Amino acid sequence: MLRLRDAQGPGRRRAAGRALLAAALLTATAAVPAAAAAAPRARTAPAAVRAETPTAAYQRVAHFYGAYIDAVAAEDGGGLATALRSFYLTPRLRSDLAAWEKRNHADGVLRAQNVPLALRVTPGDSATGHTWSKVRLTWSGGEHPVHSYLTVRSDLTTGRISAIDG
Repeated sequence: MLRLRDAQGPGRRRAAGRALLAAALLTATAAVPAAAAAAPRARTAPAAVRAETPTAAYQRVAHFYGAYIDAVAAEDGGGLATALRSFYLTPRLRSDLAAWEKRNHADGVLRAQNVPLALRVTPGDSATGHTWSKVRLTWSGGEHPVHSYLTVRSDLTTGRISAIDG
């Protein structure tokens, strides 16, 4: 048994004993997770693909629009813009955009004939497997910039953009 020399009386010994017990418990609880992490684990099946969160879908919209605007602005970016559409947009939306572009003689993703100077994407509501983002496109600078707004719907199961309204 451990005896403490400076402990005087049963009350001090009891307090010192509790402190030692608490220190031992803290050491043991810290050692158990470390030992469990070091132990070899059995192989498990890969995790199932999860539906995206609204935040991830919103970020995908921001990534798409940023890359798409850069591709459209580049002189030889037509192939990249098409590849971005194939990767980020659903097949149905690509078909709908082609029809819209034929009727309006403009880019269906941007809803314009030219390229914006800047963009801002803000997340919106989510419901029934979809999330909506608001895209603000800035067309001119200066004291009174001109903006247009698009509402972009993304499917949470695939993460792809499924509608653009604006």
